[in-house]
Amino acid sequence: MAKVVIHIFHGDEPSLGTGSHVSERIRQVQRDRGIDIEVYVFGPAEKALLDPTAREFNEQIDELVAKGVQVKTCLNIAAAEHATETLAARGIQLELAREAFTRYALEGATVISF
Repeated sequence: MAKVVIHIFHGDEPSLGTGSHVSERIRQVQRDRGIDIEVYVFGPAEKALLDPTAREFNEQIDELVAKGVQVKTCLNIAAAEHATETLAARGIQLELAREAFTRYALEGATVISF
C-alpha cells in the first residue's frame, strides 16, 4: 500500500484550506486506490489548530480525525504552546517532527506540502 502524507506547514488561509481539502479528497479515494493517508500539521499551521478564527481549517481537521485519518502534530510545538492535552483531546496525535519525517523516509512515503 502506498502512503501519502499531507504536510500542512504554512499558516496562511490558502495553505490551510487547500491542505485540509486535499487531505479529504484523498481520503475519499484511498481505499479504491490502495493509499494510506496521514496528515502532519507543523510550524505556523500547528498554531492555527489553536486559533479560533481558523474555524474552517479546524472543522476540516476534526472531520478528518472523525473519519479515521491519522492527524499528527509536533510534540515540541504543542508543549511550547501548552496545548498537548487540548490537541490530544481532539484526537490529534503528537509526534516529534524529526521522528515523523524520518519515519516517512523509511516508509517511502510521498510527502506533499502546503
